[in-house]
Amino acid sequence: MPDRLEQLEKLHAADPADADITYMIAMEHVKAGDYPSVITWLDKTLAIDANYLYAYYQKAKAQDALDDTPAARVTLELGLEKANAAGDGKAISELNELLTSFE
Repeated sequence: MPDRLEQLEKLHAADPADADITYMIAMEHVKAGDYPSVITWLDKTLAIDANYLYAYYQKAKAQDALDDTPAARVTLELGLEKANAAGDGKAISELNELLTSFE
């Protein structure tokens, strides 16, 4: 039986424009602690859907894990712009909370 990452990669190959699949692949890389791959897959997610708000949150966490907190701040600020435009209070709160934790 193929593992979850393998299954998701097959789904991605079949539908590369599905932001949910690229996000799920990124989350599998989070579990493995492979933060460069996390960022790569979240960048793909955001290229498909720039309003995929939780991709900003997870990307910032991965950047911080790689000791690139300045990049994480930029990611969160962009995510906050998108969340404010969308009026997504939950995302605004979570993105702000993570941003504040870097101070």
